[in-house]
Amino acid sequence: MIITGVLCWLFLVLSAVADAGQKKIGDESDGSRSVPVHLIGLRDEEGDKISPDDDPILPFSTSQTCGACHSYETIGKGWHFNAADVNAVPGRKGQPWIFVDTGTCTQIPLSYRPWPGAFHPEQLGITTFKFTQLFGRHMPGGGVGEVETDDPDEIIRQDVSGKLEINCLGCHNGHPGQDQAEYAGQVARQNFRWAAAAATEFASVKGAAVTQPDTYDPLMDDAIATTYRENTFDHEKKVSFNITRKVPNERCYFCHSNIEVGEHGSQEWAADEDVHLAAGLACVDCHRNGLDHNLTRGYEGEDAASQNPLAASTSCKGCHTEGRLGAPVPEHLGLPPVHFEKLTCTACHSGPWPKKQTHQGKTSRAHALGTHGVNKSDDALPHILYPVFAKQGGIGAGYLDQQLVLSGDGKIAPHKLIWPAFWGSLKDKNVTPIPLNLAKRAAGRSIARAKPRSRGDWPTLTDEHITKALVSLKKTIEGEPVYICGGKLYSLDESGKLRAPQDHPAAQPYLWPIAHNVRPATQSLGAHYCTDCHATDAPFFFGEVAVDSPLDAEQVATKKMIEFQGIDAFCVWAFALSFVFRPWLKVVVLGSCGLVGVVLLLYGLKALASVIKAVAEGD
Repeated sequence: MIITGVLCWLFLVLSAVADAGQKKIGDESDGSRSVPVHLIGLRDEEGDKISPDDDPILPFSTSQTCGACHSYETIGKGWHFNAADVNAVPGRKGQPWIFVDTGTCTQIPLSYRPWPGAFHPEQLGITTFKFTQLFGRHMPGGGVGEVETDDPDEIIRQDVSGKLEINCLGCHNGHPGQDQAEYAGQVARQNFRWAAAAATEFASVKGAAVTQPDTYDPLMDDAIATTYRENTFDHEKKVSFNITRKVPNERCYFCHSNIEVGEHGSQEWAADEDVHLAAGLACVDCHRNGLDHNLTRGYEGEDAASQNPLAASTSCKGCHTEGRLGAPVPEHLGLPPVHFEKLTCTACHSGPWPKKQTHQGKTSRAHALGTHGVNKSDDALPHILYPVFAKQGGIGAGYLDQQLVLSGDGKIAPHKLIWPAFWGSLKDKNVTPIPLNLAKRAAGRSIARAKPRSRGDWPTLTDEHITKALVSLKKTIEGEPVYICGGKLYSLDESGKLRAPQDHPAAQPYLWPIAHNVRPATQSLGAHYCTDCHATDAPFFFGEVAVDSPLDAEQVATKKMIEFQGIDAFCVWAFALSFVFRPWLKVVVLGSCGLVGVVLLLYGLKALASVIKAVAEGD
């Protein structure tokens, strides 16, 4: 009996290993450019087939339904899903998730990736479950949404809500009825297991997991009811999916839209489309991936951090030097080579044209654009400023002895920027954010009395508000209580009074490079003349970057753009001043050349006369 049991165990293990290494039918293309018809049966999260006659009828699971033909685990390691994977290479800094709480005057960049300047959500007491509810509205599911929570109070709640699986249809559903705004609403109601189904054109979900007791069981109670529309199932109880291999731009826009705040900035008709999209390209023509969903992000040097074979050839330089997809090969006539050593392509070609002061913008992920009930106020937090021309940080290219290895060329690129504002603890010269519940307890009551500026904007914070909050925090936290805002650190002295604001690395702004929208060559910096950048008041070097702060006294503070570039301001100003005299110099040089030419001509004529005279006398 023992031998038989061991043999059965070995058989099962070997079968599992074989299955794990075997590709599924949808993992590899046979070479046809057509998209296979997806007429398939729906399966719930337990893998059981769903029938229109079920009572209660359950939402379909993407891991079970799509995973029957596609390797779900492999897909889950892709760029959109692997942020919480400690072994995933972070690559270049990207847009963080920005947590905002006006009640505590908090605006802080968060990321599970080890990007410098961003904080881990757990430092604020935000668990993976809470993070999913806050930001799952613009997440494609998987990753953080499928992590088992460690919080005892949330374990049962996760049983009620289910996990937020990868929403394959969020990208690959070609039907115009795919509703990501509905998906966002379902996530906000903690309907994680129902969200993917509710967003489709053939299903709807009523009810909210957040209002259900811990004892709720979707198999026994239909308080959260899934309804599949009439004629969804055919006679074999299968459902037809309108799957597209080439993801439409509209699917990308839900999470990756950007608008400029201002009189016309938020109006679609007033903004020019990216030159690539205007030329007929789609997002996925450049941002490509295989089964592993290791998407190319398109920045120069990405091949050092990515295993995608197209990482090098899908950057600006890669496409425009090889002429891929009809990309014109630029000549850059008269442009000194030093520009290619110091600047990225996007420095001249991307983002809005720089003005004296930075623009303010909104993004889908930061401002919940596209969702129901979004705050459309221009002043709604977080306040994102751009373009800021700054040196790029290092690219996270791998790990060595558990230490992140950075590589990068330090070129100047356009960035978006936010100034962090949060309550923290100072220990050994390092500042870490304190949990939100402590911040609300200490600062919430005081700040609640502050005068509001506008809906969604900062309250009018004063030194008195900060002092009261820090005094309260001193009783509840380890280390020295501090408040970070406007690029400064605020703390109390020995007598309990507020010190003069100090500089600190934790107070520095978080910047991330931008690439879109790309402007055509005729609208690039330098297209008019060198003084587009090399003038004594050119925004590229001498523009003003607003310092965003809830403190009323700092509302007009600014920094010069050149402070983010690590360049001597006087040298740049003096070099720019030379362009004022260059037209005069050209006139003087051309006039001098003309005068020298006339003199040479006169002497040439005299010499010719002498030669003719000598020849005549000789004859």
